[in-house]
Amino acid sequence: MLIREIRLEDAENLLVLIKEVESTSTFMLMEPGERETTLEQQQKRIELLDKQKNSTIFVAEENGKFIGYLFVMGGSVKRTKHTAYLVIGILQEYRGKGIGRTLFDNAINWASKHNISRLELTVVTENESGVALYKKSGFDIEGTKRKSLIINDRSYDEYYMSKLL
Repeated sequence: MLIREIRLEDAENLLVLIKEVESTSTFMLMEPGERETTLEQQQKRIELLDKQKNSTIFVAEENGKFIGYLFVMGGSVKRTKHTAYLVIGILQEYRGKGIGRTLFDNAINWASKHNISRLELTVVTENESGVALYKKSGFDIEGTKRKSLIINDRSYDEYYMSKLL
């Protein structure tokens, strides 16, 4: 398995991966089929993130196939440039195999070299494997966003988690 930063020519593979992850995961922000991002929009997003010194995307690749991603989206104003919001997704058949932890290790190492001292994310409180991964990676629960998502007509809470570097 290879973990690396995204390249512009990876836009289509990343878009396919994101849509596949969303179609098989209960707890992603978007529902299956809801994402309407075009290839051109995905390319522009990669170009934009590439221009920001405090943002990147990591991909996990196995035998030429993308199997996971981790977005690192840095703050856009002076007061938040030291922070980055993280979004992770891993194909269902590869979950629980250490890929998430490896993606996080790469992102944490990258962040410490790019003047980022705070990483943050949200996770559905009932996503036990996600919460466990984030805690193993050194994230702490800061609070609860009550009824922040409605999934299949049911309200879910999210934890707000962070890691200080």
